[in-house]
Amino acid sequence: MSLFGQYIYERQNKSILEDEFGFATYYFQGDCCYIEDIYVVKEKRKENLASKYADKISEEAKSKGMKYLVGSVKPSANGSTTSLKVLLGYGFQLVSSQEDFIWFKKEL
Repeated sequence: MSLFGQYIYERQNKSILEDEFGFATYYFQGDCCYIEDIYVVKEKRKENLASKYADKISEEAKSKGMKYLVGSVKPSANGSTTSLKVLLGYGFQLVSSQEDFIWFKKEL
């Protein structure tokens, strides 16, 4: 695990899945696993790596008894339209929105 991964686990109880092409940060709360961030380098973005990261996180979440994945999009962020498409394409459903934040949920 990278130093950043160690840091976010120690300080914020968040986990990271990472490789040379990107990473995903996530944490467990109640019966949910919140995938906070997924980043994939530009040259690999058409290779479904975000879905592969989400698949691995989903397996871990299931093994811990989680019932849902949660994700979010901040519309004002760069690339938010793509993020929205990725979440919907992975099977997330819109749950709520407020100001500059949209919440999504998916049953495991």
